[in-house]
Amino acid sequence: MVFYRNKLALITGGSSGIGLALARQILLNGGHVAILARREEVLSSAAKELTNSKLHHDQKIFTLQADVSNKTEVENSLGEFIRENGVPDMVFNSAGVAHPGRFEDLGDGIFHWMMDVNYFGIVNVLKVLVPQMQQRKSGVIVNISSIAGFIGVYGYTAYGASKFAVKGFSDALRSELRPDGIQVSVVFPPDTDTPQLTYESQFKPAVTKEIAGSAKLLDPNLVAIETLKAVARKQYIVLPGSEGKLMYWLHHFVGRLIYPIMDMMVDSALKKSKK
Repeated sequence: MVFYRNKLALITGGSSGIGLALARQILLNGGHVAILARREEVLSSAAKELTNSKLHHDQKIFTLQADVSNKTEVENSLGEFIRENGVPDMVFNSAGVAHPGRFEDLGDGIFHWMMDVNYFGIVNVLKVLVPQMQQRKSGVIVNISSIAGFIGVYGYTAYGASKFAVKGFSDALRSELRPDGIQVSVVFPPDTDTPQLTYESQFKPAVTKEIAGSAKLLDPNLVAIETLKAVARKQYIVLPGSEGKLMYWLHHFVGRLIYPIMDMMVDSALKKSKK
């Protein structure tokens, strides 16, 4: 895709999962990447892996160590990077965490953690980048939400709320930044085969596991490829995989009927879990 050739993309959560897959695909399309994550050792390993995806030796791979939920760390890390390398052409906000469980079983800290990383992590990064993109009159912002960001899913009160916040934030941001020549997209991936999903699966209530059933997990590279194609087309809503497209259609075109459908799925799962 010519859209990414010689462009510099900053990717938060770029050391694993969807973020790493995005970095890989951007390199394969001739771009440069800067991956940001918390753990230095994981960043170093990811950077070494990414060298295999370079089309030519002039392509650059940068690593930035910061916790997106820590505003000071983000400001310091991005500030230093921008002084040395300039403002990225695009940013993919892929850093995210998930910890499912029934509402009454989740401590207050889980709710704050979800919002701090999944929502405020994006805000912290964009508070640094947006003013400079506005001054330049160009930029691409891609925020990763989730199917749980437009449909309430059993067991995801904390996670879903944070991802709904990403959707609402992106809607308003798109409207504000369009006159400045800045493109905004929001991505709603379904369950994807990532280390994050492996972590959260151990906490899923039985009902949540039953609802998910035997649904096939998406490969993160497929999510990345579909996302990059949609962003290159200047598409705002990005729905990787057939499941996401179906759920979005049901939610937005079937309307209130989505709630009885979800209730039937939960009731069926509850019956099976009691057998």
